[in-house]
Amino acid sequence: MKGKGRSTTAVSAVVEFGLVRHSLLASLASGQIQKDDICDAHPELLRAAKNVGRSTKENCPVCDENELVEVTYVFGARLPAGGTCPHTRAELLALERRADPVLCYAVEVCTKCHFHHLARKWQAGGVKQTKPVPKKASR
Repeated sequence: MKGKGRSTTAVSAVVEFGLVRHSLLASLASGQIQKDDICDAHPELLRAAKNVGRSTKENCPVCDENELVEVTYVFGARLPAGGTCPHTRAELLALERRADPVLCYAVEVCTKCHFHHLARKWQAGGVKQTKPVPKKASR
């Protein structure tokens, strides 16, 4: 996962979208697409990025004036229809360990030029909580 020390309890493969990002940025550099085509983050995504985004320690590949932040969204049963954005790593791990399966999406965002891109997605949760079987008393 990009070698940035991220860990997950994913129950399936973590899908990385780095090649898509590279292609998108190459299309921008060659003039096939315009900056406005990829710098159009939704206001709610920008709000989440400002309030709960985690630093990536990487400058924006479009404006190079701001550090990218990453926002994680988690969707699943008994969560809000629009998903939830965990504020901490511990909160994300708790969501990933739910009995119900969840889908997780990590989006990188530049709050200055509004560039955004889906970085990763994975499925987690669905772990059945088992209770230990009590031992029978011996006579």
